[in-house]
Amino acid sequence: MKNEFKADKFDEMPVIGILRNVPLPDIEAILPFYIKAGFTNLEVTMNSNGAEETIRHLSENFPSLNIGAGTVCDKNDLKRAVKAGASFVVTPVVDEKVIKKCVKWGIPIFPGAFSPLEIYTASKYGATGVKVFPANHLGPSYIKDVLAPFQYLKLYPTGGVNLENISAYFKAGAKGLGMGGTLFLASLLETKDYENLGLHFEKVALAVNNAKSR
Repeated sequence: MKNEFKADKFDEMPVIGILRNVPLPDIEAILPFYIKAGFTNLEVTMNSNGAEETIRHLSENFPSLNIGAGTVCDKNDLKRAVKAGASFVVTPVVDEKVIKKCVKWGIPIFPGAFSPLEIYTASKYGATGVKVFPANHLGPSYIKDVLAPFQYLKLYPTGGVNLENISAYFKAGAKGLGMGGTLFLASLLETKDYENLGLHFEKVALAVNNAKSR
């Protein structure tokens, strides 16, 4: 069962929460808190244990979320992700074949890119948006500089994005963010402290909403 991509939900809270090797029972336990905080997008990386089963299960049981596949490195990964029900795709690199296949199939695609050339190339191939990765080595000023000649690009910094710099990234012109360990805090996941994880989700969501409204 494919979880159809809901663009309005994506734009409502343009944060892609990234999960890698988190067991399905733990994901199911945290998702009510995730959804309550206002998050609408979830990426399960294809190099996670049982990734396809997880994507399929979440797509079928959490229809309010956009469930996507991350770390899609080639066409084989893409086929597996789509078959499992992923409604959007995120890649770590710019792969022309993967991007163009997603465009052909009508699946939103967010390729990972680092340099201005990679970012521009991903957009030229038809990317929905570009995951600027790893953003922690670049910072908000890099996003601003890249957008100076390419104002039409939709950039989604990923890697090192946290509560302290969310506002700066949006101010620099980012259209959204990718967040993994800084959103799904390992210390709280390991202790199954879902209540405090939920409070953290709410803080992040508030920071995003405040940044978007400025």
